[in-house]
Amino acid sequence: MRVISCLLGSLIALSSIAQSIDRQKLVRRHIVHNKTYDSLSSLSVGNGRFAFTADITGMQTYPEAYAGGVPLGTQSQWGWHSFRDTTGYRFSETLQYYALNGRQVPYSVQVKEPARNRNAVEWFRQNPHRLQLGAIGLEIKKKDGTAAQLTDIHDIDQQLDPWTGEIHSRFSVEDVPVDVTTYCHQEQDIISFRISSSLMQQGRLRLRIRFPYPNGEFKDAGTGWLETGHRTELQTSSFGAVIKHSLDSTDYYVQLRSGEMAELVKKKANEFSLLPKTGDMFSISFRFAQKNDRSPLPGFEETAADSRQRWQDFWVSGGAVDLSGTTDPRAVELERRIVLSQYLTKIQCAGDYPPQETGLTYNSWFGKPHLEMHWWHGIHFALWGRPQLLERSMSWYEKVSAEAKNISERQGYKGVRWQKMTDHAGKESPSSIGAFLIWQQPHFIYFAELLYRENKDLATIRKYSKLVFASADFMASFAYYDKQKKKYVLGKGVIPAQERFKALDTYNPAYELAYWHWALSVAQQWRQRLKMPADPAWARVITELSPLAIQDGKYLFTESATDSYTNPEYRTDHPSVLGALGMLPQTPLVNKVYMRRTFDWIWQNWNWHKTWGWDFPMTAMTAARLGMPDKAIDALLMPVQTNTYLNNGHNYQDQRLTLYLPGNGGLLAAVAMMCAGFDGSGGDHPGFPKNWVVRYEGLRKMP
Repeated sequence: MRVISCLLGSLIALSSIAQSIDRQKLVRRHIVHNKTYDSLSSLSVGNGRFAFTADITGMQTYPEAYAGGVPLGTQSQWGWHSFRDTTGYRFSETLQYYALNGRQVPYSVQVKEPARNRNAVEWFRQNPHRLQLGAIGLEIKKKDGTAAQLTDIHDIDQQLDPWTGEIHSRFSVEDVPVDVTTYCHQEQDIISFRISSSLMQQGRLRLRIRFPYPNGEFKDAGTGWLETGHRTELQTSSFGAVIKHSLDSTDYYVQLRSGEMAELVKKKANEFSLLPKTGDMFSISFRFAQKNDRSPLPGFEETAADSRQRWQDFWVSGGAVDLSGTTDPRAVELERRIVLSQYLTKIQCAGDYPPQETGLTYNSWFGKPHLEMHWWHGIHFALWGRPQLLERSMSWYEKVSAEAKNISERQGYKGVRWQKMTDHAGKESPSSIGAFLIWQQPHFIYFAELLYRENKDLATIRKYSKLVFASADFMASFAYYDKQKKKYVLGKGVIPAQERFKALDTYNPAYELAYWHWALSVAQQWRQRLKMPADPAWARVITELSPLAIQDGKYLFTESATDSYTNPEYRTDHPSVLGALGMLPQTPLVNKVYMRRTFDWIWQNWNWHKTWGWDFPMTAMTAARLGMPDKAIDALLMPVQTNTYLNNGHNYQDQRLTLYLPGNGGLLAAVAMMCAGFDGSGGDHPGFPKNWVVRYEGLRKMP
């Protein structure tokens, strides 16, 4: 661990005598409290592969009230569904050919005509989609026999303890207290509850289990209570009851185990009621599974013990950052964001597949991952000393590499072209923007290099070299050699990370050029580590790649956009030109003097209200590499709506994206590099102002 303090302007390093950070104290400083209903302050428990989001009752009692906020989702990484295709759409119907660099290249885009092709596009965008697996809530009767509404819930006192993964919810209905404790098992898709209230003895409190039908839309909050189109079947098992839910060709199971007597009744086609029959204390576990698992189902106490132990293991491993000694009042908020972002990314993004941008809470973009976002979702795990959580999803790339190779071959390139908007099987989704993005392509090389740096062993090289090289093969073949310029060019047929440019007009975006150079150079290093000769095709591209275009001493966002600094449209979306020296280390293509001028102009002129959550940590990274730590902090805490972090820690964007996990992951990546440094940095916590007291341990240097 290192401790940096400041006294009367003198920097004092205390690393040799410092005590380790009290991690329990650090984490529990940021227990989340709810005293009132807030649709944006729902709380989640989960394990990276499964998550359950609860309202103020600690369950999913009022999902409609949260549908416009942070919805009450129950999602698992395996839970996918497709509507029946009664028309027989073919993926080839989504393809459109474009004349690029002297040949016709097919891309899967959102074609408008003819109608069948347009419908095929919508089909492949919509299917498969992630499932909301079910809603488990309370059904409370008032004295007059009517159902208690949200307005009848009083004396709310709810908290989420990240140290144990426990949600503890207290409230009352007509002055009768109700106490609910919620845990998620950390190895199985199990949610467990313990409920205490005299309302059970009075027969006025029971559990309600409902199964929604997917709406097939961009956003699915899981409130489609249709009785047709799907069905449920009640079965029995040796440990309790089993509910089988069938939708079209998709089946899955919900297994129940209670520590006390209860009566389970099917009320509607896809709704069940469970009435506790003994006392005023009741505990129950629910396991969601693709198959009817016959293994013993852990009860509440087992699930609670598992959660407490494994969350403690998580928090005492890897990195920690303590800002409690800093007098700048913003430090408290930044530390809160850091702690809660670790919790949220652990439960939402640490699965076996790249996550969707809204994780396991609710569907956005039909529940599909976007591979360009995997960098923001995942690299912080390695930088925070938890590389195994990044490595979980690395094996997925091998599973879908055949699909990626098909895309590359279809377009006439070598290697693998990684998908943009995809599903867990690696199927490409049509997109008029996504099909032309390329910045996801080097990500696999970046991930693999991070994992290699952790141990610097040949086993890691051998494990990932095949796809590192296949990724580089595409990159080298995608670069087009311009005989007049005598340079390799990226594009035309490119949309940069700043999605404000037309694909057919755009070439040589600044960030992508720098990323191409860095990633191909790293791939060559991997060959050297295996005692292999340098790849000559990669070497030619590295040596002869186009430089970043410069205008008035600043970098153009793309070489094709000579109006980068005069067109107001180009002052919105991601200022990704900063990523060329922020997300990436300095390459021979980037000059810090020019980047500093570019940064200063963007800082003063950008429309920050039309940005996304990861733009702020990206800007902070660039500021840190340029030696401007004050600007790095200002960027992380810029008072802009899309840089809002809610009470529950989620990065809020807008009504459509009420949570945005790339923002949380980006924050953690930026903080790690601001503390531990980056390639070429010197000293401790180079990204923090010297008057900040920064204690950290277990962090890794960023490339």
